[in-house]
Formats: sequence, structure tokens, C-alpha cells
Amino acid sequence: MVGNSKDPMKIIIDTDPGQDDAVAILLALASDQLDVLGITAVAGNVPLALTEKNARMVCELARKPGTRVFAGAKSPMERPLVTAEYVHGKTGLDGPVLPDPDMPLQPLHGVDFIVETLLSEPAGEVTLCTLGPLTNIGLALQQAPQIAERVEQIVMMGGGFFEGGNVTPAAEFNIYVDPEAAHMVFESGIPIVMMPLDVTHKVLTTRSRLARIEKLATPVSRAVVELLEFFERFDEKKYGTDGGPLHDPTVIAWLLKPELFSGRYCNVEIETNSPLTAGMTVVDWWQVTGKPHNALVIRDVNADGFFDLLVEHLARL
Repeated sequence: MVGNSKDPMKIIIDTDPGQDDAVAILLALASDQLDVLGITAVAGNVPLALTEKNARMVCELARKPGTRVFAGAKSPMERPLVTAEYVHGKTGLDGPVLPDPDMPLQPLHGVDFIVETLLSEPAGEVTLCTLGPLTNIGLALQQAPQIAERVEQIVMMGGGFFEGGNVTPAAEFNIYVDPEAAHMVFESGIPIVMMPLDVTHKVLTTRSRLARIEKLATPVSRAVVELLEFFERFDEKKYGTDGGPLHDPTVIAWLLKPELFSGRYCNVEIETNSPLTAGMTVVDWWQVTGKPHNALVIRDVNADGFFDLLVEHLARL
């Protein structure tokens, strides 16, 4: 299914940019294997007014101003919004100085775009790539439950199990921000590929890897290096690593080259009630519950191969 068809794979990117989201969007826009039908912004790393603007700035950086960007949900389905300026800076894309976008925001609400696209495209042809909280997808499922059987798959960055959480001891940020939406998605029956912290923490922006991007010496590569140098400072201090994890581009890399990754099918449930573990992704890795599998949970990656893919694609922009 993945990467075999001659036609580009149709995707919608749902995102809250974020430096690592920006790199994921650039990777997708650089690929001739993917047809980006649209980008829907959601509140997450920073509020919606910034995430929709950031998505458009990244499209213009890639010189793809014809990409359609839609603003989605301003806040989670049931909770107050939690943001992460302490990681991403006050704009979400701190690091380089990027000009304000000229390309317009589309008038349609992001959730309506998701619903209308899934109902109008042939069933089983559109993949949802989720890089932020799952609010837009949860709202779309609430609005039109019949879309669940029309989605080819959801490839998401979210959750963590063996690595624990990154915003609480139990929860990864994207799931923590809107656990109710995540619960709806995991209960929806849509095929899910999950990129948890367990795999994203293995793709580190080391000095030597950033140097390879810098060597491309293009406006895009310079901006990416500045984005990642800002972004990694927080995680380097937190984890004591050379470089920080490059979370969201793993979603796009999996679509382009799934053989870089390995994992297993599991049952995954989302904790929504406990104050202690709200947003936890409870992964039945050892198959102890006997509950049906609802996600392919990725745990390992060929990190050098991942960065080869990234550098090769950034060179095209």
C-alpha cells in the first residue's frame, strides 16, 4: 500500500507548528511521492492564531504558496488549552527571522475541510498526518462519524510508553493537550500508525547531522538549521544529549520510507480520567490484555537513514 502506487499518496497534514512540525511540512512538500491536499492548523505548541500563520510561513519558505492552509480548533474538545512556548519560543518558530506570509488563509474551517475532503475523495485514499493535538480529528469524527471508514490511515506523532511522557511523567504533549480527542481517534477503528517518544527520541539533531543540512547552503537549509538550533536547546538540557529529538518528521518519513522503522501491532488506550496520568497512552506492548489491536506502534528507527532521507529532500527545496 505505502509507497508502491504510482500516483502520489494523498495526505492532509494536521499540525501546530512548532519547529519540528515545520521540518515535517518541508519534508512533505519536497516529496513527489505525496500530494498534500491541505494543511489544517490546530492550537497546541502555540495558540491557533500563530499555528495557522506559521503553517503558511513554512509553505512560503518551501516556495509552495499554492498549498491550502485552513485554521481549525482554537482549544481542546473539553479542556483549557495547554501550550509549549517554553520549548518553541513565543512564536512557535523562534530561531530564524521568517517574513510574515502573503498567501491567504483559506476561508473554510479546518474541521469542515477534513470532513468535506474525506467525503468527496474515494474511500481509502486519504491519509491523515497528525503532528499536534488530535482536536481537529476528534471534532471531524464527532461531526461526521462516517468519515472513519473513508480514511486510509492516520499516521500520528504522539504518545510514549517505555520513554514515559515529556509534559508529565506519564503523558506526551500532543496527547496530553486533548486526551478526549485522542481517545475518540483510538476508538474510531481507523488504522493508526503511532510515532511515540520511544522512536522520536532516537532521531537526534546531532552536531554532525545539522552540519550536513547546513552544507546545503540554501535559504531553506539555513532556516532549518536555525529552527533546530533553537528547538534543541531545551531538550539537550533536559536529556543531556547531543541534539534534541526531531519528533514530527518521523510521520512523513514513515510514509516515504517505512522500511526505516519497526514496531508491532498493539492495543492502545488513552487515559482521560486520572489527574495523575491524564493523556497517558497505555500501550499493550506485551499483548497481556487480549484486547484487539488498534495501532501499529513504532519503536525503532534507522536514524542515519532517516537523516539521509531528510537531507536529500531538503536539498530539493
